[in-house]
Amino acid sequence: MQLEHVVNFATHPISDPQYEQACKQQLDQEGVLILKNFLSPTARAAIITEGEHKKTSAFYTNSGHNVYLTQKDAALADDHPRNKWVHSSKGCITDDQIGLDSPLRVLYDAQQLRSFLAVVLGEDTLYPYADRLSSINLHYASEGQELGWHFDNSSFAITLLLQSPKAGGQFEYVPKLRNASQGDMNYAGVDRVLKGEVEAQAIPMGAGDLMLFRGRDALHRVTPSQGEITRMLVVLAYNAEPNVSLSESARMTFYGRLT
Repeated sequence: MQLEHVVNFATHPISDPQYEQACKQQLDQEGVLILKNFLSPTARAAIITEGEHKKTSAFYTNSGHNVYLTQKDAALADDHPRNKWVHSSKGCITDDQIGLDSPLRVLYDAQQLRSFLAVVLGEDTLYPYADRLSSINLHYASEGQELGWHFDNSSFAITLLLQSPKAGGQFEYVPKLRNASQGDMNYAGVDRVLKGEVEAQAIPMGAGDLMLFRGRDALHRVTPSQGEITRMLVVLAYNAEPNVSLSESARMTFYGRLT
């Protein structure tokens, strides 16, 4: 499958400098960019079929973590935001499980897409992960599965929604809640979110939409999926530097294996 059969170029002319700059401006201003119906219906159907066939091979996790994705701090009280545990559960198939002829492979490897993303993200060049697991991940969230509140460690995330559940599975975020570069963890603000005292913003993503999101300082989550339709979402992971691998501890946590 060629890239023109994967991307909806009529709506998203990703090689047009004016379009690139408009997308960059929106991401810079809002910290999030949604490209509606980015994926062609044919490509989306093919990826869903691949995902359904490989669903039983996914690695499933059901775990607790804090919003900073760090260990608890014994010097702090159990009810401190650093020590409050939230819940995440999902399935995942990794880059080495994605077919060589998959539309996902065509999309991820396309220099045309990579150049567009680099401009929008303000990076010189984007590189794949050096390990064989982390570049393309397809996530499954069935009935009751969710992604708990957290901040990202990376400066940007790129996701592609393939299939929405009947209900739930809503992406929610609270922008500019901390300033990681300045070491400001904003424990008081995080505590208010965890107590339900802050109303989060919801992003209405639809099937086939591509999202660019800056989640290092924005607290975010995905609410539990409801119904018999599994939420399927792809993470397209790139790095601003070459030869970067996800840490061994992270690979064991996310994928249950190192290679």
